Amino acid sequence: MESSDQLDATFSALAHPTRRAILARLMQGEATVNTLAEPFDMSLPAISKHIRVLENAGLIKRGRNAQFRPCTLETQPLEAVAMWTDQYRHIWDARFDAMDHVLNNMKDAKND
Repeated sequence: MESSDQLDATFSALAHPTRRAILARLMQGEATVNTLAEPFDMSLPAISKHIRVLENAGLIKRGRNAQFRPCTLETQPLEAVAMWTDQYRHIWDARFDAMDHVLNNMKDAKND
């Protein structure tokens, strides 16, 4: 998958809170679909669709262990997102510095 396509797939997969929660659970270690479905009030087929989106985006991998297919977190797409967002860090740093300056001026004016 091309870099731009990978970022699009990753952001699309991360857009849903259920998928983000599934990834958060997988940060603790591998889990079966049934385990991943436990905290959600939705059907197993619905959870499976979310897992398929995550798998197609490369964010999770499904293994084979007898009749079980445990899911594991794949970090490479998340690292790509971090690298992409990091190129904009200097813009946010400058804006936060400017906001800090304005807030300090307001505080000083109030104290005078």
